[in-house]
Parts: sequence; structure tokens; C-alpha cells
Amino acid sequence: MSFDHPVDSIEDTEGFFDAINRHHLTKKLSTDNPYTYWSMEYYDKENGIRGGGGLGVLAADMRRVAEKSNIPFVLITPFYPSEQHQKIKEIDGKFETASVHQPVDYKKYGYQFIDTVNIKTEKGIVNLEVIKKKLGSTTIICITEPGFGELYAGESTGDHRLYQEVALGFGGYQALKLGGLKPAIMQLNEVATFFAALARLDELASSGMDFYEAVVYTRKHTLYTNHTLVQAAEAQFTLEQFKRFVFPNLRSNAVKKWLADKFEGNRVKLSTITIEIAELRSGVSKLHTRLANYRDQAGNKVKFHPITNGIDISKWVAPNILNFYEKEGILDKYYLPRDQFEQKIETLTAEKIRALKQENRNVLNETLNSYPNQYGKIVTIPDDALIVEYKRRFVAYKRPELPFSDPDHLAKILEEFDAYYLFSGRVHEGDDKMTKKLSDLLAIINNHPILKKRVFYFADYDEKLSYALSVGSNISINVPKVGLEACGTSWMKDVANLGVLISTADGGVADCANNNYYCVKGQVEEDEISSLYQCLKEALASWNNDFELEYMIKRELQNFLPIISGARMLKDYLNYLF
Repeated sequence: MSFDHPVDSIEDTEGFFDAINRHHLTKKLSTDNPYTYWSMEYYDKENGIRGGGGLGVLAADMRRVAEKSNIPFVLITPFYPSEQHQKIKEIDGKFETASVHQPVDYKKYGYQFIDTVNIKTEKGIVNLEVIKKKLGSTTIICITEPGFGELYAGESTGDHRLYQEVALGFGGYQALKLGGLKPAIMQLNEVATFFAALARLDELASSGMDFYEAVVYTRKHTLYTNHTLVQAAEAQFTLEQFKRFVFPNLRSNAVKKWLADKFEGNRVKLSTITIEIAELRSGVSKLHTRLANYRDQAGNKVKFHPITNGIDISKWVAPNILNFYEKEGILDKYYLPRDQFEQKIETLTAEKIRALKQENRNVLNETLNSYPNQYGKIVTIPDDALIVEYKRRFVAYKRPELPFSDPDHLAKILEEFDAYYLFSGRVHEGDDKMTKKLSDLLAIINNHPILKKRVFYFADYDEKLSYALSVGSNISINVPKVGLEACGTSWMKDVANLGVLISTADGGVADCANNNYYCVKGQVEEDEISSLYQCLKEALASWNNDFELEYMIKRELQNFLPIISGARMLKDYLNYLF
């Protein structure tokens, strides 16, 4: 970049992006040489794609932040022709979860059909439609076909999952070429997108470039972003599967041999070959980067560069709260803290906090009109009541059951402070263990006279409900088992919307000291449960104590606002890459 000053010497984000826009990144990024971001999951219902959770929401936020920052950016993802919705049904006090599958037509969302590309399998050629939608400086490019299936369809080690990943990688790379695009960088959002980098390596090696030069070039222009912590838990594919779905798409014999050599005992983890093809590697929080236990093929531990996830604040923060941040000079035009923002946050009073949150209670209640609870009924929360919320994918390590470890204790706290507990999160289809856990939790609630009146579950969790819970609730609970959450972003939305955070010191939360939120502590789970209930009592009490409420909200904002900004995240990526 031909800047007057090195990019990494520009401390403020506004100056950083102004410099980028002024020079158009002509030496690194341009319309023809964009930043490309590959993801199997994208969560942006405004643009027709429903993801599964935080990974997809992150991808959508990354694109929106790039658009606001005028960065040439192309997101490549599948357009799934069917999407899953979750329903809950109560019969005689027992709760059954069911999945509903609905078709989705990309034409309704303004996508333009470009052309078809194809990939090869042992059964022949599969034609893939290429569609795109341009949004400012960014473009969404999707590959799709009627039989593509839903997000995460089938077993993680199954043929259909491998087909989807190969289709995105090889089909998506061909789609870029249709538009005359040459990626300045390829960011692989998790290992399922490995095949995009493999397609590039194969193109270079089969077009006359020396194989080792092709490897070096691909490595230097590829970033692997890891979102998980344990390599051993990763799904594996067999050499036979690769011979049926991957090798037919390779033209270079050198690439075929290079790839075949990565298999050990007839199996391969995608992370092993992704590590080999990407010289640049990032983790998504400081703690995640320290704890992630990944090894290369030689057995050496892989180092990840820490770039904590962020959110598009302009999307996830209520307009009245966003207006307060801007009016008081707390956030700049890229929604990152301005100079002396800590002092400006001191103008925030308990009266103002309550007033801003109360305005958004209507947003929550209006949204709940479209989301029946576990009994199929519409819930309206009284204006003078407090709301505690939990909203995350319903997976084991996030421990949705932890607050219900002692139902009587939870009930006593909720009744004492006139509080309601709202929780939501979809169970991954086929996860029988968590399906049963959800049914058991709902039975516990149903059989408790107090909890039945104050605890409500909403089955079909999506980004609209996520927003409403963030802006309308008073307290959020985030209790993953420490060491298992890579980052998480739901808690970021709660903090930015003036919610009081109760959390374990895990993921991105651990970027800050644990005295900046109500921290759930304990060496064993029994101690954590006791700590959680104490934190809940103190957090609820803070809403009736001006000093405590101001103290906690100000500490959260002063410490977390610089971390949770999507503009900060994008700036960090650009600094690292270029």
C-alpha cells in the first residue's frame, strides 16, 4: 500500500479506512482483485440465506462492515435451496422437537443468474448455477443446484457433505473466473472451504507455473481462520471419498500427488491440508489462539494470529442506543470508539440506561408476537419486569442447562426480583443427545409452578429474535465450558445494547479482565453453579441500584466497545494480511 504512513502506524480506525479509500488499495485490493471470503455458512435473511449460528452471522457482519468501509470484497457461499426451521410441540407435559424444511427461491432476493459451472464426481458432471448480488463495494457470489441440500446436511464425514464442500471450492473458484476476478487474498472461514485454495493451486500448477512456486504463491495469498479448538474432534474423510469427489476435479498430476501424500492410514483431516496450503492463520480470540491445539503434518504445533471476532454494530444495536453513542461522541463513523470515549461514557446515567432499554421493550414484545413459546402461546413481558435471556445454538459445550441445575433456587431468584427468563436456540438436526436435554429442561420448567410462569423457550431461533432479545432484555447469560468457546458474538450484541453480562471467562469475553462483567467462576461445575446464581442475584439487584447499574454498564462499555467492533476486526485482518 503506498500510504504516507505504514498502515499499522495509523491507530484510529477512521484514519485507517480514510487512507484505504483515498488510495483505493491499488497495490493490493481492487474491484478486479478483491478480498475474497469463503464460508459454507452465511446468515443473512435479508439476502435470502439462513445460516446455522454464529459462524454464518459473522460472515454476514464481515461483508456488511466491508461494504461500509468501501473495501472491494467478495463473499463466496452456497445458496441452499432448502432451509430448516425448528418447531416444538407439547403433549401432556411432554415436549417434542420437530424440523420443518422450507424451499427457498433466490430470485425473490434480487440475485442475478450469471452462468453455470460444473464439477466432476465419479458419477459424472454436476452443473452448478452461479448467482450474484452486488451491495456497494461488496458482492455475494453463490453456487447452487436443486439437489444441493440444506446447510450441514448429512453426516460430517459423509459423501454429501464432502460434495457440498467440493462444490463450493471448485465451483466457487470457477464462478470468480467467470467475472474476471483474481483474489488478492482468500480467507478460508474454517476448513470446509479448503477446496477453494486447492482449486487455485491446481489452476496455477496446471497453467505452466512450477509446482513449488504455485504452492508458495497459494500459501502467501491464503488465510485460514480457525473457529474451533480441538483438532482431534474434527471429522475425517477417506482417500476413497477423495478419489470419487476431489481428484476428478484436479488437472495437475503434481497437485494430485501432493494431496495424496497428506493422507495417513487412508484418512485425512481437512485442517491438516488447510494448514499446509495457508501460510497465514488466525484464531478468533486471544484465549482461543492460546488454547487451540492443532498440529501440522510433521507434528509441530500450529501458531495462530489472534484477531478477535467483531459485530456490525450498526445492525445489532438499537437505533436509540446507537444515536446516544453518536450524539455523545463515543463512536466514530465506523462505530469504533473515539478518542477519550471512556470519559464520554461517564455521561451515561442509570436513568438514561433504564429509559433507553425501556423503549426497546416494545421491540421485544412485538417480535415475540411471531414466536410462540413452548406451549404454542404468545408471550408479553410486563414493562416493569426484568428480563434475563439466553440465546445460543443448543449445543453441549454452551451448557444451556446450567441455570436450571437447581430449579428451586432459580425460581426463588426470578420471583424475588420479578424477573422472566427467556431462552432460545436451535438443536442441530440429528443431535439426539441435545434434543433429549431440551425436552428434559422443558419438562422441569413445566413441572415447577413458578418456572412455568416465568421461563419461556422459543424454538425457531433466528437473527430477528436474536436482535429483539439483545435490545429488549436486561441481563444476558453466557456460560460455555471454559476452554471450548472460540469467541462467541451473541454476548457482544448484549453489551453494546446496555445489557448486563453474566459469563464464564471464555472466548472473546476473556479478552478483558473478569472484573468487567459478572464472572462465573469455579474449578468444578458445582462451584460454577453456585457462582452463577450469585451473579444472577447481583445482576438483577443492580437494575434497582443506580450506582451499581452505572458502574457495571460503564465498565462493560469502556472495556468491551474497542473489542466488539467489526471495523476493528476488519482493520486487524487488513493489517495482518498486507
